[in-house]
Amino acid sequence: MSKLAKCLMIQGCTSDAGKSMLVAGLCRIFKRKGIAVAPFKPQNMALNSAVSSEGGEIGRAQALQAVACGIPASTHFNPVLLKPSSDQKSQVIINGKVANILDAKNFSSIKPMAFEAVLASYQHLRENYQLILIEGAGSPAEVNLRKNDIANMGFAEAVDCPVILVADIDRGGVFAHLTGTINLLSESEQARIKGTVINKFRGHIGLLQSGVDWLESYSDKPVLGVLPYVKELKLDAEDAINLTPSASSGLIKIKVPILSRISNHTDFDPLKWHPDVDLEFVAPGQSLVGADLIILPGTKNVLQDCQLLQDSNWQQDIKKHLRYGGKLVGICGGFQMLGMKLNDPQHIESNNDTMPGLGLLDFETELYPEKQLKQVSGQFSFDGFHGDIQGYEIHCGISTGPALSNAFSTITDQNNHRYSEGVVSADGQIIGSYIHGLFEHQHSLQALLTWVSGKQIVAQDWSQIREQELDRFADCLEQHLDIEAIEEIIAQSNG
Repeated sequence: MSKLAKCLMIQGCTSDAGKSMLVAGLCRIFKRKGIAVAPFKPQNMALNSAVSSEGGEIGRAQALQAVACGIPASTHFNPVLLKPSSDQKSQVIINGKVANILDAKNFSSIKPMAFEAVLASYQHLRENYQLILIEGAGSPAEVNLRKNDIANMGFAEAVDCPVILVADIDRGGVFAHLTGTINLLSESEQARIKGTVINKFRGHIGLLQSGVDWLESYSDKPVLGVLPYVKELKLDAEDAINLTPSASSGLIKIKVPILSRISNHTDFDPLKWHPDVDLEFVAPGQSLVGADLIILPGTKNVLQDCQLLQDSNWQQDIKKHLRYGGKLVGICGGFQMLGMKLNDPQHIESNNDTMPGLGLLDFETELYPEKQLKQVSGQFSFDGFHGDIQGYEIHCGISTGPALSNAFSTITDQNNHRYSEGVVSADGQIIGSYIHGLFEHQHSLQALLTWVSGKQIVAQDWSQIREQELDRFADCLEQHLDIEAIEEIIAQSNG
């Protein structure tokens, strides 16, 4: 395309204000209008991630937004991803690959390290699409971070992009959030905000109208829409775990411990919304007893979280669960914990050279600097169940040992490398796998739920549900947003 793409940036007053979902919904609206649209998030901090078509790592939200656009996920959509491994350290991923480990005191160095890559990816997208919908990070009014900001106004000012500011009324204080955020910005940044959106409103709009009128008068900016609270929206969260009760009190009880660095918990969305499943995320100090299936999730610090399991009652709960015939699944880091040892001689995630695993299966794992980043597909086979499987791998560790001779699946990655993956215990009670997305596909979900329950379970392909939910949310936005005004803002953008 000879003409550069138009642009619009969505910034939020807080984290989890609705930026990711608003961008996803707008992506689907403009895709349905026949516009070549792409998402972009300059810098993301999240432990939910996905593998792009190039074999790089990006935020889970940008992968969802790519689905909304009807295009393959690309590292250009999220050139900088920060993955905290502790309260003081974060892995820095640039252009899909690990570039550095930063501690908190050196976080300001992210701009000289990464901004060139951000601008290069943005330019690439502008040359190949008609519209770029950009998501900010956190709040633009974090005064302690503004000097080296590349995620919000620091980016918008650099590329001359208009901004819409969104706030979540469900948190309370929505007018203070919006006016306070605007007031903390510079004059040029205030002028860059072309309108506001109020998100997650419950009740009759008449109760809010006087506040909307005041806000428009006080801020001299239009309120472009008041979005209702959308119930049971089955779309991937960027980071926060959805702790609302499961959609069903179904016949299969599944418990997932909330590890300190839990990652890719969106893996379990298809379980949360399945009518035959009662899924519970279990906080530290609470019991894992009483489940039909316990799932050990992925984690950004597998040694630390394996220690958490061993220091709490959770390890004893797991052993009791297995003694009584319960099923256990480990995904990614949770898979690594099932073995005899976890080795980190290069201190990739911890200060420990080695520590014991849960000792449930005869294998061990060593962490390496180079991540395994793969999109995979193939066939699973366990306990008499067979079928197709598809997903992606994101992990530092390589697992080896006798137990792995009884593999869970045989898969092929994007480079046509075919290999055995995962493990099934000799007694058929335990499954371990590196594959994220295990529960998203109809064959593997049905087989795993039937394995747990002993009853024939029917499941729908999660990708179909995701498409339906994107359309449902886009319909909601078209009803409650002033799309024509948003199109006019976009038309006047630098393009």
